Amino acid sequence: MPRLALGLAALGRPAYINLGRDSALPTERTVAAMRQTCYAVLDAAYDAGIRHVDAARSYGRAEEFLADWLVRPGHGDVTVSSKWGYEYVGDWRIDAPVHEVKEHSRARFEHQWQESYALLGDRLALYQVHSLTADSPLFDDVALLSALADRRDSGVRLGFSTSGPAQSKAIRRAGGLEVRGARLFDAVQSTWNLLEPSAGAALAEAHADGLQVMVKEALANGRLAVEPPAPLADLARDHATGPDAVALAIAAAQPWADVLLLGAASPQQLAANLRLRQVSLDARTLSDLAEPATYYWKHRATLAWN
Repeated sequence: MPRLALGLAALGRPAYINLGRDSALPTERTVAAMRQTCYAVLDAAYDAGIRHVDAARSYGRAEEFLADWLVRPGHGDVTVSSKWGYEYVGDWRIDAPVHEVKEHSRARFEHQWQESYALLGDRLALYQVHSLTADSPLFDDVALLSALADRRDSGVRLGFSTSGPAQSKAIRRAGGLEVRGARLFDAVQSTWNLLEPSAGAALAEAHADGLQVMVKEALANGRLAVEPPAPLADLARDHATGPDAVALAIAAAQPWADVLLLGAASPQQLAANLRLRQVSLDARTLSDLAEPATYYWKHRATLAWN
């Protein structure tokens, strides 16, 4: 069983693309209401033994909520990771025309590092490039690579996340990237689920090379929980649990997975997800559910922010 972590993508802003999120959140998604919901899920995760929380600058106020929660007594053993590269521009509106804007530049990195560090301080154990692609300008930006290496040399672990149909290319290119004679990144966070397992081989290679592998979107942004394919629903019934627990258990069974991120939007969703601990399945279970990667990511792009 890999280490379980809580991702805050669904909890730090009023709108996101996860299916099943609407019914889990407060009717009025004010900052105060979302803050309390985030606290409730963090409390439930901590009580369940989860000691790793993952955020991002683009997750609205997720870092702020997390920072306020961390200063409460008894949370000193929580590992924190976050990401830079996207800026949240949704202005706390569900109907915002644009919710986040991507930029991989030295200026964006240095600015967002200061923002993240101001909130999280030395609790920030891993700082990741958000949605790095194989054609990112990062790879040829000498100034940015130097700034990243400075941060690495100061003792901060660096990582990168990936998205899109060419995740494997990004994983292999970034995983082998060296600056000043040393590997730049120590961790990779990638999408892997029953519908989109195409990065599996590259993640296995990264794991073998010593990178920490974090699995995100193991429920396909809620598709596997809310609209499970019939074979997944049947298997869940056989195990007397929900399709979310089964899909997560299969993700957890991947031998290269070091950390499995849960994206619950309520304590109830988290409790359902955590039933994965009672399900034991082979890593190849339901492998025939995979969609072509290009189709999967095209479909994901149609999911509405709500």
